Amino acid sequence: QVQLVESGGGLVQVGGSLRLSCAASGRRFGSYSMGWFRQAPGKEREFVAATSWSGGSSYYADSVKGRFTISRDNAKNTVGLQMNSLKAEDTAVYYCAAQYSGSYLRADEYTYWGQGTLVTVSS
Repeated sequence: QVQLVESGGGLVQVGGSLRLSCAASGRRFGSYSMGWFRQAPGKEREFVAATSWSGGSSYYADSVKGRFTISRDNAKNTVGLQMNSLKAEDTAVYYCAAQYSGSYLRADEYTYWGQGTLVTVSS
């Protein structure tokens, strides 16, 4: 079992930056691929970024490529999401999630989820 707790959300202006962090508890954190998803009001949850169990591979949604960077530290059981050049459309609740296997793009293939952290980008 893995428990995930996100932090780092808040209010930022367009063009600003935020860093989200997800702390994991439980064993075998290094065995899981980790992903970040987001859900804006009235919209479905969407994939943002993912990293393989080792951190050696990373994947991004086209909408955030070049602006967001996912990273993980298996020694500290954490995964981060550095968000730069934020846009109003990045406003959403951001969730981290863990999967043992499956498509990193599909939310329904992640087993464990955090409670989410709200990011609001104001213009």
